[in-house]
Amino acid sequence: MESNEREPAEAAVPAGPPIDPPIDPPIDPSAHPPTGQPAAAAAVPSARTPADPPVGPPCDQAPPPRAPGIAGLSAPYRVVAALALAAVGLAACGHLALVFLHVAPSNTVSKQHARTVDDWIYPEFEQNWKLFAPNPLQQNIAVQARAEVRSALGGELVTGGWRDLSAEDGAAIRHGLLPSHTRQNELRRAWDFFTGSHDEDNKPIGERGELSEQYLRRIALDRLSQDGAGGRGEVVRIQLRSATRAVPAPPWSDEKTDTQTYYRELPWWTV
Repeated sequence: MESNEREPAEAAVPAGPPIDPPIDPPIDPSAHPPTGQPAAAAAVPSARTPADPPVGPPCDQAPPPRAPGIAGLSAPYRVVAALALAAVGLAACGHLALVFLHVAPSNTVSKQHARTVDDWIYPEFEQNWKLFAPNPLQQNIAVQARAEVRSALGGELVTGGWRDLSAEDGAAIRHGLLPSHTRQNELRRAWDFFTGSHDEDNKPIGERGELSEQYLRRIALDRLSQDGAGGRGEVVRIQLRSATRAVPAPPWSDEKTDTQTYYRELPWWTV
């Protein structure tokens, strides 16, 4: 009875169109499941070949070397470097042109731009040809000064000792990366100006002689006042002198040189 009751239920399923079985990809015989297990339980490998991973540079590979010089910089830095080089080149060309106009014989261009040339050349780039003259300077000339001071206590006059102003200027600029142009040339040029406009008796020759005397006097008074001569009292008079000594001949020369120091004293000047 039980077997007869199940038959109508199975027969009640309507018959439909035939369904094609799914087409499975070819299976590797080595991947078949063991006997006795259903085929659906077996793992079916994919028939598509896996894609290769993207190929990139190895992690330990060094970057390409940078080009030397300006070419190795980025674009903004290349522009800045080019502008800086152009500015330096223009400045160098302008400097050479002004120096050429200064040392060249007088011409139309140098006369027309004489003020501009002089403002650029003096005093830093002044040309002094004494080193290349037939008789270059072979003497060391030092300018010395002393002051006569009226004491603040008793009012008596006290004469100070000689001070080597040239030696003080030399010590101030020695071993200096940016030495003072004033320390190098002010006193030396003032003394050259004085000796060139005075005779052997220290008398001025024309108006330039009087002007050079006033200029040298002011320089000496300023140096003595700054260095403490005026601190002992009132400076009444000052006096200057030069100490000239010939440069000795080199050891390999047979020349005999008189290295004795000769002095040229100027009269006292009232300040």
